[in-house]
Amino acid sequence: MAGCDIVPSVAWAWTPTEGSAWQPTSDGENLCPRSSAARRHGPLGARAQQGDHSARVGILTPGGARANPLFAAFQQEMNRFGYVEGRNLVLEFRSAADDPKRLPELAAELVRLPVDVILVEGTGAARAAKEATSSIPIVMGVAAEPLGAGLVSNLARPGGNVTGFTSLTPELGTKRLGLLKEAIPDITRVGVLWNPSNPGNAQQLASIKEAAAKIGVNLETAEAERRDAIVVALDQLRERGASALIVLGDSVYFNEHKLIVLLITAKRLPAIYPERVYADAGGMIVYGPDIINNFRRAADYVDRILKGTKPGDLPVQQPIKFELIINATLAKAIGVTIPAAFLLRADEVIE
Repeated sequence: MAGCDIVPSVAWAWTPTEGSAWQPTSDGENLCPRSSAARRHGPLGARAQQGDHSARVGILTPGGARANPLFAAFQQEMNRFGYVEGRNLVLEFRSAADDPKRLPELAAELVRLPVDVILVEGTGAARAAKEATSSIPIVMGVAAEPLGAGLVSNLARPGGNVTGFTSLTPELGTKRLGLLKEAIPDITRVGVLWNPSNPGNAQQLASIKEAAAKIGVNLETAEAERRDAIVVALDQLRERGASALIVLGDSVYFNEHKLIVLLITAKRLPAIYPERVYADAGGMIVYGPDIINNFRRAADYVDRILKGTKPGDLPVQQPIKFELIINATLAKAIGVTIPAAFLLRADEVIE
């Protein structure tokens, strides 16, 4: 274009200015107005002009393995949108290995690479990513209470560079306590496993305490932020006389769901869990949203952002469907008789 130049050594990043989409920043300065075609194509189109046709997506998790079902679902959906790893997709996976203190350094590492979008699992990862960058889009595959955690200012139009999906509300904890009481009417002491570093857990625990006082149930709580602490916490709940357990939704717990179910089953304790993976691992009762589907839906957001949509224009979506799954076989094995009326309410009964 006559009279226009682009200074070399340009790094592409989204800057939240009126009418802009993925403007070049860093060492260079764009001396030409962006064309409408460039705005439509986002970072992928921008880098394609520089000879790089691959989308670069960072994945940040507090402890998940690359092969876990959340990221497998995300990658499968990205394939459906035409992004294939090794051909036109680069996935930069970073796990804190159950040490949440590492999340900020890992987020900063993804920003330095850089990547086009960061997909995060959990509120801690979302916070770390947001603190590391205000320009690279961040998509929450799952996060607890994004408003309360300060990740977004509005769910309908979050603004800034963070959007995605949430699965946890304070009311879920109360609902799970009520379901546990329906399944086992004579329980009087319930244990709660929760992660104090998860703000959504703190809110749910507060609502559970309030509800427990109203129905005459005594609560025992135990904290666990890492794998080794989970073992100790469950031992503590058993020693304090808990006759049933509630496991709150948390990214660390999700990644350790098989261990949690194994330990609780070995203690012959009935429990209610937050996600389907616990039922697949043999857990007795599950009530909660489909988190894996959140990560499938996150792929749609990532695709739209790569093509030029601003993350702040994509609403943060809350769960719309919840499943009640009951493992009647396990209940019988540990000596729990579940009322027939409660079984009839289940979306799925494992027998």
